[in-house]
Amino acid sequence: MLERVISTKLFGVIITVSVMALCGCVNNAVAPITNKSSAKQRSVTLQRAGDPQKRPTDSRPATYKVRSGDTLYSIAWRFGVDFRKLATWNRLSNPNLIRVGQGLRLHAPRAQPRPPTARTNPRTPPTKPKLIKPSPAVKLTSRPIKWSWPADGTVKPATSALGTKGIEIFGQRGKPVKAAAGGSVVYSGSGLRGYGALIIVKHNEDFLSAYAHNDQLLVTEGTTVKSGQQIAMMGDSDAKRVMLHFEIRRDGKAVEPLKYLPRR
Repeated sequence: MLERVISTKLFGVIITVSVMALCGCVNNAVAPITNKSSAKQRSVTLQRAGDPQKRPTDSRPATYKVRSGDTLYSIAWRFGVDFRKLATWNRLSNPNLIRVGQGLRLHAPRAQPRPPTARTNPRTPPTKPKLIKPSPAVKLTSRPIKWSWPADGTVKPATSALGTKGIEIFGQRGKPVKAAAGGSVVYSGSGLRGYGALIIVKHNEDFLSAYAHNDQLLVTEGTTVKSGQQIAMMGDSDAKRVMLHFEIRRDGKAVEPLKYLPRR
């Protein structure tokens, strides 16, 4: 009987020790690692410096202060803008009248919000609108320009100091530089960096032509010139060798001159 009681107590002690040991193991166990791939993550978009989404669509500054020797046409040429837009943006009724120190807007002004429309009185019977027969659209066209070569010499496609299309005609110093078509001289000077002694001729409301790196300018602003008339003498002003840099622009944008000049 005494042996049975001792055996029973011993068995209880063994069970108690086993349970305590098991609990200690559980407490020292390493917590399970959560699978990170199943965790919900918030995506973050990094904006790198120079990201094309953040680049300005136009490198022109907002305004330009008129300097001595500038004309509206030379400013428009410098920034690759149609002179008509430049005049409209700045409310210039006469594009030939600008003054030194005047600030000119180089971008179109923001559109003004429309005023709220007046509400109609529901009690007032609506009147039937009067039908007006639309007049045929009038299309403004310029007379076609008959282009001619502005100088003699070896021709090479080129890019101007402003990154626009053009051609270089290599020749000898003092050789004649001629107007490629009739028109009016709207700039004659050396105010555009990279062009040297420069002449710009306005042919009509759409086309301008430019003659750069001259040695001597023979016409002044406001002079009317004929096609083939000598306007300058070939030189190397602001250039590495004697040449004529020639450009044609249509609506303020440079075009390929060889598409307009006659074949030689």
